[in-house]
This record gives sequence, structure tokens and C-alpha cells, in this order.
Amino acid sequence: MKNGTRAVVVAWLVTAVYYFYQYTLRSAPAVMMPQLGDAFGLSTLGVASLVGLFYYGYSPFSLVAGAAMDGLGPRKVIPIGAAVVGLGALLFATGNSQLASAGRLLQGAGGVFALVGAAYIATTHFPASRAATLIGATQMFGMAGGSAGQFVVGPLIGAGVSWNAFWAAMGVGGLGIAVLLYWLIPAREAARGGAAAAAAPAGAAAPAAAAAPPAGTSWIRGAGRAMKLVFSNPQSWLCGIVAGLLFIPTTIFDMVWGVRYLQEAHGMDYAAAVMRSATVPFGWIIGCPLLGWLSDRIGRRKPVIVGAAVVLLACLAWILYGVPGVFPPYVVGLLAGLASGAAMLPYTVIKEANPPEVSGTSTGVINFINFTFSALLGPAFANLLVRVSGGTAPFDLEHYQGAFKPLLWGVLLAIVLALLLRETGPSSRPRDDARAAARAPEPARSRK
Repeated sequence: MKNGTRAVVVAWLVTAVYYFYQYTLRSAPAVMMPQLGDAFGLSTLGVASLVGLFYYGYSPFSLVAGAAMDGLGPRKVIPIGAAVVGLGALLFATGNSQLASAGRLLQGAGGVFALVGAAYIATTHFPASRAATLIGATQMFGMAGGSAGQFVVGPLIGAGVSWNAFWAAMGVGGLGIAVLLYWLIPAREAARGGAAAAAAPAGAAAPAAAAAPPAGTSWIRGAGRAMKLVFSNPQSWLCGIVAGLLFIPTTIFDMVWGVRYLQEAHGMDYAAAVMRSATVPFGWIIGCPLLGWLSDRIGRRKPVIVGAAVVLLACLAWILYGVPGVFPPYVVGLLAGLASGAAMLPYTVIKEANPPEVSGTSTGVINFINFTFSALLGPAFANLLVRVSGGTAPFDLEHYQGAFKPLLWGVLLAIVLALLLRETGPSSRPRDDARAAARAPEPARSRK
């Protein structure tokens, strides 16, 4: 492996580890809801609203991260994002509700640079035929962190580790990750040179590295043009909405309410509920790279998205309305998480449906649309649960069913909208090239 190629691989890997860290912080509150309520003097609804502030930072800064990645390059922005997440964790650990609110916003604002950065490196420095696989592998790291935030952090809290000690330690860890990222991510020119060599056919000369855009306000103007280009493409909106509807069963139901649902609706003890809830992100660990690989293997995106969404719909319906004990423990949650991995395929589709020079902006736009769902619907579901229950706690099974039934309609809508996506997989490209060639004017023949 050449030095330039090795640098690109290391850059993607360390950014994926940063995504693991960020996702651990995103999911950890689910296993300490009572402790957070006592520490901040908040009701269940108040804690859910505090935790949900993550997405109010994550969603809008998706656009900033994508544009900055295209304009400035990963090395200049990803380490800053990690440092902001670390600072946010330290503020959350103070126990002051106002500082904790600001800290949770910062965790989201800085955390978005992990996925956008890893996806940018994967799709701009590796062959297009590996795009879905690498983006799926990136999300595998994220969901491994999401799973660890439950089945690792849960036992720690249960064993007596204080919630604020956990957040303080994670804050220091985030600052260390920022230093590591700056040290290991290569400069843009070196990374592009290595990527060109990796993507070039065997025996072909590597193309020259592209020059970085000029400094100053020029990249800001370019970012505005890139956003306009991506947002004006209807396929971008379809990708974002489909991804968002497939994500919220995990980001809202499992990662915020999953443990309490299993405790209150099914009478499980804390340890069992944590392990059951953690099977969903663990299923993502399997499903993201598996479904990405399958999509690359068959050369198509839509059949994998639709098929997996149908499985997710069935699993979610069973979790809410099924008879307990019919399936072995952990199977339904694991399968739901595996099928949810299809939510990452629209991240590949949006890049293939837009020009390659706006790759980072495309990821930022889909992340913005996707997690706007979580930012807006998180408090909505919490309020719905309180209203359905009449404000009485603990909630019972009928309350959870009434509050989270709309998730089923959301997944069904995602299936319908996925059918409207343009197929962008590798198998569709020869036909697109043939159509373009057929429409091209025939070159004039020279007369002798």
C-alpha cells in the first residue's frame, strides 16, 4: 500500500472512530434518564427535551460541515468538531441546567463533522463502486458507539459510576480525539494525491491533485452555490425524507425511550431492558455494511432500501403490538436494527444524484433533512406520550402504543417515497451513458 493511499485509509478510520465516540454520547442518556431527572430537577418530558437538544445542534450544522468539507478540507474542520463535542460533554457534566443545555447543543453541532467527514473521505478518495459499502461501514462505527452507549454505559451507571463523572471523562476524551485527528488526517493535497493513485486503473498514471479552493470568502460563495444546486434537486429531498423516516424509530424510540418502554410496558428490570434496547444499534452494526455491500454487489439501491424498510415495518409493529415470548430474546430488536441500516443508502444515492464536486455538501444536506426530523419530532413524541397518558407516570403499554403508532405510518411513507427515487446504482450507469451517447450529436465527418 502506497503512503498516500495508507494516509487516506488512516484518515477515514480515525474519523470513523470519532463517529463511534460521538454516537456513544448521543445514546448514553437513555440509560440514565432517572439520574438526569434528579440532577437537573426535571420531569421525564423535561429530560427528553434536554437530551433532544443534541439534534438542534446536529441538524443545522450539517450544512456548515458539508460546505466546510468541500471548501476547506477535512483536516481543517474535523478536529475542531471533535473539540467542540468534548467541550459540550464537559459543560453537560457541570450539573447546571443552562450549561448542560448549551453543552448538549455543542455535542450535536460538533458531532455532525464525524459522519460528514468520514463520508466525504470515503466517497472522494475511493472508487465509486465501494461508496455504499464504505458509508455503511462508517455508520457501523457510529452504531457500535450507539450500542456501547447503552450496553457498556448502562452497567457502569448500574454499578455506581456517577453520571457526571462519565460525562467529564468523555469530555476529556473528546479533546484527546481532536488532537489525534489533527495529527493523523493528511493535508488536502496529499490526501487527494493518494486517492487519485488508489482510484486510477492499474498501469495508468495518477491524475494530478486538484488544487484547493482559494481562501477567504470565495469558498463561502461556492458553498452557497453548492447548497442551491443540491437543494434544488428533488432527489436530494427524497433522499433526506426517506433517511429521516427510517432513522427516527432508532433515534427517538429506541435511543430515548427504549429502556423505559421495556421497563414500564413489559416489566423488565433495568439490566435486561438495557441489553434488549442495545440490540437495535447492534443490529445497525451488522446491517449498515451488509446492506451497503449488497447494494454495491447487485449494483442497485432501491430494491435494498424498500426490502429492508418492509422488514423494519414488520419488526416495529411487532415491538409495539406483538405477543411477548414468541421469538427468542433479542431477535426482533436485532432484526429491526439490521433492517434500519438501509437508512444509510440514501446517503449514497444523494451523492450519485448530484455532481461529485458537491460531495460534502450533499452529505450535509441529507444529514440536515434527516435529523431535522429527530429535532422536531423528538419533543412531539414526548408531548404525545404525556397527552395520551393523561400526564400520569409510569406509562403503560397502551400509552406507548398510542404515542408511537405514527412511526409505523412514517416507515410506510418511506417505502412509498423510496419507489420515487431515481436508481443511481452502478448497474444503472451503463444505460445512462448509452442514453447520453444516443442524444449526443454525431461528429461531423471530414470530406476528402
